[in-house]
Amino acid sequence: MNEKMIVAAASEIFSNADHERINQAVQEAESATSAEILPVVARCSGRYDRPEDVVGLCFAALTMIIVWVVFPLPKIEAGNWDAPAPVWQLFALLAGALVGFLAGAFAGARLDWLRQLFTPRTQMREEVYGRAREVFFDKRVHHTGGGSGVLLYVSLFERMAAVIADQSIVDKLGQEQIDELCHELTQRLHEGTVIEALCVTATSLGRRLAPLLPRAEDDVNELPDALVVIE
Repeated sequence: MNEKMIVAAASEIFSNADHERINQAVQEAESATSAEILPVVARCSGRYDRPEDVVGLCFAALTMIIVWVVFPLPKIEAGNWDAPAPVWQLFALLAGALVGFLAGAFAGARLDWLRQLFTPRTQMREEVYGRAREVFFDKRVHHTGGGSGVLLYVSLFERMAAVIADQSIVDKLGQEQIDELCHELTQRLHEGTVIEALCVTATSLGRRLAPLLPRAEDDVNELPDALVVIE
C-alpha cells in the first residue's frame, strides 16, 4: 500500500474512476449470487492514545538531557557557603521536560508512522475487527432478507482488513474460507492498491458464492453496489 494513502484523508485517495471500478466489480460479483457485498474503506479504526504519552515521555527525557548538557550545573568549591543555589537550572530542566512532552504528544498524535511504531499490532488488529463489526451493523449489512450480507473492510492506518459475513454466508461458505478471503485481501493490500485488492477479493467472493447461493430471478438488490469511505 502506498505510504501517501496512510497520511491523506480517505476521501482524497480515490478518484471517480476508482469508485466506478469497485462499483462494477461488486455488481459483477453479485450478478451470479444472492449475496450482498459492501466494500468499505476507513481512514483509521482506533483512537490510539498510548503513542502520544510514550512519545511525549521520550521527548521530555531527551529535552532534559539536552538542557543538562547545554546548561550544566556550576562547579561549587568545597566549603563555599556563599555560592548561589542552582535553582534556575532546576526550572530549566522542568520547563524543558514540559515543552518536550507537549511536543512529543503532538507529534505522536499527528505523525502516523510514530503512532504505528508505538502501537502493538495486536491492539490494532482488535481495533480493526471491532470497528468492522460496528460498520457491519451500522450499514445494515446484517439486515438483508436472506442473511447474505458480506462486508469487505479495509483500514488504511493499520494496513489491515476484515471480512465480516452474515450467518447464511458462514453456514454456506464456512468460516475457514472467510478467514482465507480476509488473508488474501490483506496480502493484496500490501502488494497493490486498495481498489485492486477490493476488486479482486469481491470477484473471488462472488465466484465462491455463486454455486452455494445462486442469484434468483426475483432477487432484490438490498445494499448499494458502491464503495463506502469513512474518515
